[in-house]
Amino acid sequence: MLYKPKKYLGQNFLIDKNIQRKIVSACDFKVDDTVLEIGAGRGEMTRYIKDKVAMLYALEIDRGLYGFLKKEFEGERNLKIINKDILKFNINKFFPKSKNKIKVFGNIPYYITSPIIECLLKFKDRIDSVYITVQKEFALRIAAKPGSKDYGSFSCFVQYQSVPKILFFIKKNSFYPAPKVDSCFLRLAIRSTAAVHVNNERLFFKIIRSAFNQRRKTLRNSLLDIVSKDKLDDFFLKFSLSPDIRPERLSLEDFANLANL
Repeated sequence: MLYKPKKYLGQNFLIDKNIQRKIVSACDFKVDDTVLEIGAGRGEMTRYIKDKVAMLYALEIDRGLYGFLKKEFEGERNLKIINKDILKFNINKFFPKSKNKIKVFGNIPYYITSPIIECLLKFKDRIDSVYITVQKEFALRIAAKPGSKDYGSFSCFVQYQSVPKILFFIKKNSFYPAPKVDSCFLRLAIRSTAAVHVNNERLFFKIIRSAFNQRRKTLRNSLLDIVSKDKLDDFFLKFSLSPDIRPERLSLEDFANLANL
């Protein structure tokens, strides 16, 4: 199909057949799986996935591509094409809790990667795992460990609710049109329980965001408006941490300890 990608929708079609097959293999889909595909595009990945799983729901926001996909896959019993925006799609309503958890796959627009991940994590009780193509630098941020330059508030947000793993990198010329940067195929295995126990999630994430908003400062200075000096002194003493420690040195457990204290 000759189809000109729409820049305003962030469309970059994956055209490398070898990478397509590698992605499907890495997803490890089972015959009884239910999969939600984000951004079916021209159906390149849809063709591979539908033959591997029990049911595939393919979302496509582009009405032109939606019409094409409906005709292209007419009669496929285990495939449903849906003209919807993932950011407005209610997974809880569409997939009742009585059914098994779903798996999510997507070659998603890079400019809305964060909102899509945030949206999916809202429905984490219905999702087993997420397989997505993202910018390489973004994947490094999500999977970053404490102490690294890529580690930040979004790393903590995602790792609190899932276990991210970089499966492999993808060269930019594997797409049409080729993006300006290389990509990465990433898996988020959704946790059944949060990575750490916190008494107040809202406070926990408020502390993390405030800490990394001023990451060049020490933790003490970046949290002056949220945590009292006495509480911080208690925290440093109780958990044997330096008063001059910077936010990127703290693990999820450290942030949880501070929030709970």
